[in-house]
Amino acid sequence: MAYQNIEEICSIAELASLFERSGSIREFLQTSVSVIAYHMRAAVCSIYLYDEQRQRLVLRANQGLESAMVGKIELRPGEGIVGTAFREMRTLRVARARESSYYKPVPGSGEERYEAFLAVPIMLGTERVGVLVVQDPQADYFTPNDARALKAIAAQLAGTMDNARLFMNMGREEILRAPASAARPVAPVIQGEVAVPGIASGRTFTPRKPYESLLAGYADADWPSRPEDFERALATTEQEIKKLQRELEEKASDVASMIFSAHLMILKDDAFSGAMRQLITAGMPPHKAIVEVINKYVRLFSGSTNPHLREKTQDVKDLGHRLLSSLRGADAQTHGYEDHLIVATDLLPSDIMRFAAQGAGGLILSGSGSTSHVAILARSLGLPTLLLDEAVVQRVPEDTPVILDANQGNLYISPSAEIMERYGELLAAQQEMRTGEEVPGGPVRTADGVEIRVMANINLISELQPSLRLGADGVGLYRSEFPFIVRNDFPPEEEQYRIYRKILSEMQGRDVLFRTLDIGGDKMLSYFPHVTEANPFLGLRAIRFSLHHKGIFSEQIRAMLRAGHGFELKIMFPLVSSVDDYLQAAGVVKECLETLRHEGIAHNAAPKLGVMVELPSAVGVIEELAREADFISIGTNDLVQYMLAVDRTNRLIRDMYQCSHPAILRAIRRIADAAARESTPLSLCGDAAADPVLIPFFVGAGLRTFSVAPYSVPMVRRAIQNLDSCPAREHAEKLLGMGRLEHVNAELSRFAAASGGVTPPSLQG
Repeated sequence: MAYQNIEEICSIAELASLFERSGSIREFLQTSVSVIAYHMRAAVCSIYLYDEQRQRLVLRANQGLESAMVGKIELRPGEGIVGTAFREMRTLRVARARESSYYKPVPGSGEERYEAFLAVPIMLGTERVGVLVVQDPQADYFTPNDARALKAIAAQLAGTMDNARLFMNMGREEILRAPASAARPVAPVIQGEVAVPGIASGRTFTPRKPYESLLAGYADADWPSRPEDFERALATTEQEIKKLQRELEEKASDVASMIFSAHLMILKDDAFSGAMRQLITAGMPPHKAIVEVINKYVRLFSGSTNPHLREKTQDVKDLGHRLLSSLRGADAQTHGYEDHLIVATDLLPSDIMRFAAQGAGGLILSGSGSTSHVAILARSLGLPTLLLDEAVVQRVPEDTPVILDANQGNLYISPSAEIMERYGELLAAQQEMRTGEEVPGGPVRTADGVEIRVMANINLISELQPSLRLGADGVGLYRSEFPFIVRNDFPPEEEQYRIYRKILSEMQGRDVLFRTLDIGGDKMLSYFPHVTEANPFLGLRAIRFSLHHKGIFSEQIRAMLRAGHGFELKIMFPLVSSVDDYLQAAGVVKECLETLRHEGIAHNAAPKLGVMVELPSAVGVIEELAREADFISIGTNDLVQYMLAVDRTNRLIRDMYQCSHPAILRAIRRIADAAARESTPLSLCGDAAADPVLIPFFVGAGLRTFSVAPYSVPMVRRAIQNLDSCPAREHAEKLLGMGRLEHVNAELSRFAAASGGVTPPSLQG
């Protein structure tokens, strides 16, 4: 059949526009099947969603069959064409449905009039959500390209379909009541561990605390009491969330894919707003009705055995915050989290994105280290973050003014006027630094003319332009996992393609190194089922995860290859332990290239493939890797961790995590020598690459490309400009001859002092 191209078809699954036209979950589903049927030129479109408790696929929306069958047609997994597509997780394209061995007639549905049948499973990673179906009277109507189009649409809709499925089925969940915890005193100044430096001030907001706390400080007379006040608040909240989603899509299209979809889905649930209306009609004030229903949903979600439903707890509490703010109307200071600091014992990356999008100023979290994906994401979003012991976090008072000094590691509770004044000046200075002058880009030279490139490590698209403004020469590491870990579902190939394409377009020919998924260790996908590993940093992570889940890996590689059409494309594999790892991953790239060529899809046919050296075993075969790979990057964070057997998130042994360890310096020199012999491009990334005390060693050891966090680019450029490469080479040779860490640190301090640098506390005797 003839229809618009795949890009245009996929655009119909932009959920914001479908939500705009919907007033409830059922209306959203019905709108979806109508729009899909129109664009696919199909006579019938159906959505089946899986009810886990009853283990049945239920017809939840349809266009073309008898409307009375919605909610009544139920199929077991494996039953009929729909059930078979669901059970086997594969697309079924049937020319004549009644001749298929899978066909099962459904009396009263009217589907006997339709010959052609195309069924695509709706998946979230490897979890089954339901099945998307189109049918037509003309036999053999659907083509392989139709199947690809419908698969792309199903992938785009999967997250919202899963929300719909959970909310429509949750009426069977038991409501559990959580016990209240007694308040305990807390010191006026709390010391913690800096995860993301910076300063912030505001009032505390604790998402996990009982929701009645939002009413604290307000008398009943302070709240609007009419039913129409509630309806106004409901409508205002919906419009605000839609606006917020659109703004977030513009700012952070890579990680903002319907991040507020659950909010809208809950609002459109008749049981949610209807329960509030019933309480209000019975005489309960609107603000108390909101809190009553919110707490019911919180208990419902948090007490569920379904992990996806438990993750909605924060969504519903966030929604309650906005509803109460909207209800207060003119008296409300904010409908978001402006002038608020978030206090939490646990947050999903998607939670952090929501709070940042709504203006939160900083984070106060419990955690085991500053290297987790939560801290990395907070750093990318510019959110100062302090880590405290869990017991202390739970005692931080709600709705209390605080100052967060994540430079010194202090949290001031109800600070005095003197402290407020002093930090007011520091906050103003911090803002001035963020909007400072532009740094000229391009390679930088040492004092004696050696050319060095300083690249940026990027997590979010929103960091690209600031990196260029700060003088970055390109992207030395794009951490592709962040669109995965921030979301509540897997980003489909089409969405990944758009992200990667936008990055290459914005960089306008500058180098971009795409690192494939680095999942595992301290970076887990909340929505992906995973086994509990005794040693997750030694388990199924990075390239091991990708090769173990080849379908996910292939989708990512295809998206990168497609995005690279017309650009130079560099793809890097993380945590490679052997030449065999590299060749196996390169083999997947080759398979994807052949598939794309066979499908006639535009792509980059000659990508450069590289390895990230982070393991001692990779250092042991570095000569062979340098011959096989097109480029190499040294990942210092993991290299130090694995070579020294030091868990960098473990506070008890964190002092043993030393980038200046003689074994680390010698390993880096060995890698540099191997790369030079094979003329293989080499770069250095990680925290060590931005250490001004270590930069002279790296330059002296032969490193000519550095990749650092965007905010570190100007400092690294200055350190290189003030450096003479000849003394740096002598310095490096001297360090490489030392076997004791004490001697290495003394020499680093001596050289830094002689060069006019500042010796960091870690190297001070």
